Amino acid sequence: MALQESGEMYLETIYVLSQESTEVRAIDIGEHMGYSKPSVSRALGLLKDEGLIKKDDNGFIRLTEGGEILAKRIYERHTVLTDLLTRIGVDEKTAAEDACRVEHYISDTTFEAIKNHVKKDLA
Repeated sequence: MALQESGEMYLETIYVLSQESTEVRAIDIGEHMGYSKPSVSRALGLLKDEGLIKKDDNGFIRLTEGGEILAKRIYERHTVLTDLLTRIGVDEKTAAEDACRVEHYISDTTFEAIKNHVKKDLA
């Protein structure tokens, strides 16, 4: 399944928020992303239909196993790319913004090469 960039952004946001609190609600996601309640509701419905999230009886949103795997992958790309860009002199804000755009389009092959290069650089 190929998820669109916006879906990946929602998964990443849910993942990040779930690291900060075990209780993630749609309103938290909307506030974090700066999106309206209807936009968040529609996106969450699509992610639920794809089997990537589930909502409990209290309205708390949780990633499914498959959703968490994807979210961790996206978040890893974001953090590695942000780190790389800051290491080469890009300011942190710009690095994070650029990494956010690149993380959705970079191939697995290229990302793995970058990740390996960064690991070697740290050694």
